[in-house]
Parts: sequence; structure tokens; C-alpha cells
Amino acid sequence: MIREDIKVGSHGEDYRSWMSSPVFLMAGGLLLVSILLAVLSFSVFHLPLLGTAAVMISVMMIVTLCWISWIRWEYSFTGGGMMGHVHQIVLSHLDFDGKGKLLDVGCGSGALSVRAALAWPEASIVGIDYWSAVYSYSQRLCDENAESEGVSGRCLFLHGDANSLDFPDESFDAVVSNYVYHNITGADKCSLLLETLRVLKKGGTFALNDDMKPGLYGDIGAFAEKLRNMGYEDVRIIDTAQEAFGSHRRAALMMLGHSRMLVGRK
Repeated sequence: MIREDIKVGSHGEDYRSWMSSPVFLMAGGLLLVSILLAVLSFSVFHLPLLGTAAVMISVMMIVTLCWISWIRWEYSFTGGGMMGHVHQIVLSHLDFDGKGKLLDVGCGSGALSVRAALAWPEASIVGIDYWSAVYSYSQRLCDENAESEGVSGRCLFLHGDANSLDFPDESFDAVVSNYVYHNITGADKCSLLLETLRVLKKGGTFALNDDMKPGLYGDIGAFAEKLRNMGYEDVRIIDTAQEAFGSHRRAALMMLGHSRMLVGRK
């Protein structure tokens, strides 16, 4: 069992939030434009229908900003703590003895990698990410967080692409990933999963959590059966929308309504 007393982010580390700042900038920008349009429509152009429509859009944007602000607080380590809670659940389903090397695909700000390092003091952790500008994550941020948490000596963060991992076959004893693959546009999700599993050693374990929308993943149950036919063992699909968020409704409100996790052993 993974330790539940591990606290991540208690020393002032910056793990950001899954509700990223650019979303707020876009919503705020649309709000300002709609307010300006409403004012001009009524006072300058004298177009009441256009002004009314702009007012309605403004109200919608205010509601949207309130909603995403709530989501941001819920996810934050300094707020509702949902990010940490989900990380705890991911690692709790990883049947890993803490020996050897663990790969975190799409490590973001390094939070899951750091938690794994704290949970398994004898393990070496490698985190890879493309670090796009959308979430303002970076390799430097990961390094700083690992240093602050006291695990920098066992954590290595590298730039990488989940479509083609720069590691030989069977390089790691365990692999994890959390809400990464659905963000990779133009990629077949099952192919991404297989690429991740390629670098897992025979006998190694995996826990791959994502927002597995049927439109993106197709029949994830059929893919799990495919892995079993390939020789993978103990392959299961965990309903993390229910387990992590408490209900599918709450998960949907937090924009992760199809959360599922594929776990097993190679």
C-alpha cells in the first residue's frame, strides 16, 4: 500500500493547477470585449438587440469565470487539493515494490514524480514532458520542486515526446501517466499507450490515468482485452471519475468526466 501521510507541496513548491492561466486570460478577454460591445451598442450605435446579446454574453462569461475559478481552487494544492488526491490514487493502484526505475509520462510540474520519489525512497524517477506553453510548466520548475522536496538526487526530468519515447525497450520497472494523452492532438490514444508500455520491462507494472472519452479512445475495454491477449497480466480499468472525484457528476463539473485508469503488469 502506498503511504497516505505523504504531503506534497507543503514547503512552498509551485505545482500550478490543471486549470491553466491562459484559460482565464481568454475568458477575461471575451468578457471585456462583450462589455465594450454592449456599452457601444446602447450608447453609440443604438442597436438594442446587439446590446442585449452582448449583455447576455457578458453574463455567460462571468458565470464561466466563476466556474473555472472554482475548478482551479479545487485542483490546487493550496486549495481543494484534488491534484494531490488524484496522484495518491494513481500510485495506490501501482503494484510497485519501490525498486528500480519509474517513468512518469507527461510530468508537467513534477508533482506526481515527486510524490513517487517520496513514496519509494529507493526508486529512481524519470519524468518526461513536452512542456508546451499552455500550462506554463517547465523542466526548471520540475527541478526546483524536486530540490525543494528533497528528492532531486533521485529525480531526472527530460524533454520528451509521448508519441516516440527516447528510451530503449524495457527500460523501466514501472510507468505512470496522469491526464496527458487526451491533450496530445492528432495522436491515436491506444498507440500512445502501447508506446508507453514499450519501455516497460517484462514483469513491470503500469498505472495510466486519463480522461478516456470514447470519441478519443474508442472502446477502452476492448483495448484492455487486447493487452491480456498479448500476455499482460492483471489488466483492469479503474473508474477514477468515481474513485477520485466521488461521482461522475462532480468529475464532469471539473471537466474530467470520463476519467479512467488502465492498470496491470507486463
